[in-house]
Amino acid sequence: MKFTFAHNNLNVYELQKSLDFYKEALGLTVTHEKEADDNSFKLVYLGDGETPHLLELTWLRDMNRAYNLGDNEIHLAFRTDDFDAAYKKHKEMGCICFENPKMGIYFISDPDGYWLEIIPSNE
Repeated sequence: MKFTFAHNNLNVYELQKSLDFYKEALGLTVTHEKEADDNSFKLVYLGDGETPHLLELTWLRDMNRAYNLGDNEIHLAFRTDDFDAAYKKHKEMGCICFENPKMGIYFISDPDGYWLEIIPSNE
């Protein structure tokens, strides 16, 4: 028996706001979508165009408040081939939430407060 990664899921409160953020901040684009017959939820899968791994954004129609992320100790990590340009872009977007220069990494926060680690390709 063998298992392979398919996707990671994040629940989002405002779907379009999240889609715009992931496109601008990380260049992720929609690969496909699924919507419930009763419109109670929508799944939107984002890809980077290079790897098979997907990010599934789940929007729930009846969610009437922002998600409580608790201690938010979970994160996704993204490699970039131009760390300095990525840092500049994210600084301009105002989404950098934590920096660790000693380790050569930083984190950005999406519209729902999920942390995303940015690391250089050579790490």
